Amino acid sequence: MKFATLRNGTFDGELVLVSRDGLHALPVQSIATSLLDAVQRWDTVRAPLEALYMALNAGDASDAIAFDPHVCAAPLPRSPQWLDASAFLNHGRLMEAAFNTPPIPHFDTVPVMYQGASDDFLGPHEDVPLPCEADGIDFEGEFGVVVGPVAMGATPEQAQAAVLLVVQINDWSLRARGPHEMQTGFGFLQAKPSSSFAPIAVTPDELGNAWLDGRVHMSLHVQWNGERFGEPHGREMNYSFGQLIAHAARTRKLTAGSIVGSGTISNQSRTVGSACIAERRVIEKIDHGTIRTSFMRFGDRVSMQARYDDGRDGPFGVIQQRVTQA
Repeated sequence: MKFATLRNGTFDGELVLVSRDGLHALPVQSIATSLLDAVQRWDTVRAPLEALYMALNAGDASDAIAFDPHVCAAPLPRSPQWLDASAFLNHGRLMEAAFNTPPIPHFDTVPVMYQGASDDFLGPHEDVPLPCEADGIDFEGEFGVVVGPVAMGATPEQAQAAVLLVVQINDWSLRARGPHEMQTGFGFLQAKPSSSFAPIAVTPDELGNAWLDGRVHMSLHVQWNGERFGEPHGREMNYSFGQLIAHAARTRKLTAGSIVGSGTISNQSRTVGSACIAERRVIEKIDHGTIRTSFMRFGDRVSMQARYDDGRDGPFGVIQQRVTQA
């Protein structure tokens, strides 16, 4: 199934099913008032939602409307919890090499993860208001999952079975604010403003063979101000989503609707480019001895879209946003 949330003036928006071809939407208020409501009552609502989804795709849903991603909020405009990892180890190793910092302890065996703000996610076409260009404005393209309830101490296999939906994310970062917050030992706060989401959340079965081993086997095509920036692939994710979820649930349960992110998609091959500016900058430092690329300025635009290996557009839709001064 494919879901989206239309803005309607409420915190959680109006849930709609989206047809497989992305052209039509079907309101489902009689079954679930919002996507958060749906994932929290998944065992009850799944069957009737699947029946409506089949009718929508068959052209038998009389209440279907044209789907417009420009009026969408994030699929989950707010979530009980947002946990973001650094599951592509190539990204972390590049940072260490560029700045000659000590290796992160147990980086190869224990996932790195932080807890971010989950009360104000941005939709796919919303402007991104930020206070200051000097903060080092950066985009970060990644994939994520929405889970059902996860018990404390769940195994990776149990954790992966809890994945209800897959999403595409732009996890905004303010790079100049990060180093101080990391040195405090308390983690990110001001360095991580609200994250943005592509308009459509999908059940894993919608990805077909692109959902494999708890990873999204798709490339994420990123453009900055209309210019190609990179298209790294999700297959090089070192930790599966099952492993990430189990790590998050090691000492606490996860509430249905919690979101776990992969962190910046990063590949060993330099030819595929990057999914964030910070990575391009460290590659420049390693390869040329100097950083050539600046961070974003007000008025800059970023676009992100996942694609299948055969070149087809992915099921999540497109993130197209502009940075503005708050």
